[in-house]
Amino acid sequence: MMFLGVYSVSQGKQYTVERLGRYTRTLQPGLRFVLPFFEQVSNRIDMREQVMDVPRQEVITKDNAMITVDGVVFYRIFDAEKATYQVTNLNEAIMQLTTTNIRTVMGSMDLDDLLSKRDDINEKLFEVVDEATDPWGVKIVRIEIKDITPPADLVESMARQMKAERDKRAAILEAEGLKKAAVEKAEGEKRALILEAEGKKEADILKAQGYKESEILKAEAQKQMNLLKAETRKEAAEHDAYVRERLAAAEAKATSLVSEAIINGDIQAINYFIAQKYVDALQNIASANNQKLIMMPLEASSLISSVAGISDIAKEILSKPKTERPSKNRNKVVEEEMEQDETVDEAKPENGVPTDKKFLINFE
Repeated sequence: MMFLGVYSVSQGKQYTVERLGRYTRTLQPGLRFVLPFFEQVSNRIDMREQVMDVPRQEVITKDNAMITVDGVVFYRIFDAEKATYQVTNLNEAIMQLTTTNIRTVMGSMDLDDLLSKRDDINEKLFEVVDEATDPWGVKIVRIEIKDITPPADLVESMARQMKAERDKRAAILEAEGLKKAAVEKAEGEKRALILEAEGKKEADILKAQGYKESEILKAEAQKQMNLLKAETRKEAAEHDAYVRERLAAAEAKATSLVSEAIINGDIQAINYFIAQKYVDALQNIASANNQKLIMMPLEASSLISSVAGISDIAKEILSKPKTERPSKNRNKVVEEEMEQDETVDEAKPENGVPTDKKFLINFE
């Protein structure tokens, strides 16, 4: 009798005990005792997590596609009393509940959603089944859809659709690539034209600046050249004026000397002076630009007679008394003035005007 009342409960299991057909308590793991003949173990419950395989079944989707689905359920009993007395066959109840909810949830979705949203299906099934099994003392851990198999013809249609979609995507990507390439090419050409225009603009600016600087340098060079020409003309004018002055002074002195020679009775001097002037005048007439041929009577006797007439005038002057003749003091005064002029000319600073005494004519 003592042996009939001793029970050894394994770890992870619980036993329900009935006394005279009524539930009294639950035996926990370990060595437990019951009253023989009055108490008995009604059910041995495995409290560990269990796995239930859901068999394959056909489901009609929202878009009227026939598919075959199977799954798996993971659950765990947390209340042995409820699992024993709230449901007759716990495993069969969980199986039927899972099957019906799979058909309900998946039948409300399109085929494309079923194939692409398995996580959403698992979450919806878990919520519905877990809520339904809670009064049975069962906790649904998770529900997984293992496989969804559409019909062969549907698979073929899906393959063609997938191929068409991929071809469409490929065409779209290719078109987008060509579009992007055309845009990039247009942008490159636009950038090239802008750079070319900017380069041309800078080149024109540099060319204009170079031309401007060149014109400025030319103007400065022209100005310097004009200044040099003006200075040269000024120096030449001063030189001509100086030469004319010296020639005039020399001629005045020559005239004075000739006058003195005439006064002193030197007839050859006056003859030489007049003859020279006569010859120079004839030379100027012959060298005129508007005359190619000159025909005029020229006799040596005329020149001699002219010289002879001047000689008579000189003799008349010489026949006067000495008191009426010009004195030599006057001649000396003229010579002193000429010497003073030469001294002043030699004292001038060198400004390009020659001061050489070779410009003076020594008539003595």
